[in-house]
Amino acid sequence: MLGYYREPEMTRQAFTDDGWMHTGDKGALDAAGNLVITGRVKDLFKTSKGKYVAPSPIEEMLVMHAAVEACCVTGANLGQPIGLLMLNEDAVRKVDDPAGRVELETSLAEHLQAINQSLDPHEQMDCLVLMTEAWTVDNDLITPTLKVKRNRIDDAFSGNFERWARMRKEVVWHGK
Repeated sequence: MLGYYREPEMTRQAFTDDGWMHTGDKGALDAAGNLVITGRVKDLFKTSKGKYVAPSPIEEMLVMHAAVEACCVTGANLGQPIGLLMLNEDAVRKVDDPAGRVELETSLAEHLQAINQSLDPHEQMDCLVLMTEAWTVDNDLITPTLKVKRNRIDDAFSGNFERWARMRKEVVWHGK
C-alpha cells in the first residue's frame, strides 16, 4: 500500500515512523522465532480484573466441537470471559429429547473444561451459553461472508452476561 488516495492524514496514521504498516493484527513469536497471528487488536477486550483477552484463539478451539456452528467469546467488564455458541442443526434436533439434551450438555461441559485447562487463568471461561436460534445475515449477527459480528452479538445479548456468569453453571441455555 502506498497510501490513501488524497488522504495524507489517514496515510500518516496507517504507518509507523520507520515505514511499517499498522495492520490491526495481534501476534506473538513462537518457539522457533516465527510470527504467529493470534487475533485482531480491535477484538481484544478487558475483563473487570484488568486483564486483556484475545478471543480468536479461544473461539478456534470452541468450534472444534461437532455441535458448534459458530461462536463468540466475550466478557468485557466481566470477571471471566464467557462463550456464546450457536448450535448446528444436528445439535438443535437433540435439544427436545431429554437424553440428547443431557448428552449435549455433558459433552460441551467436558469441551469447556479441556479448553480452560489450556488457557491462562484470566482467559478461562465461566460458562458456555448455548443458542438454538441461528445467527444469520437477516438478524444481523453475521456478515454475508459468514463472519460473526462481535459488536452485534454483544449488543444483542450483553444484558444477560452477568446473570449467566452468576449462575455458576458450565452450560447455560438461551432460548430453549
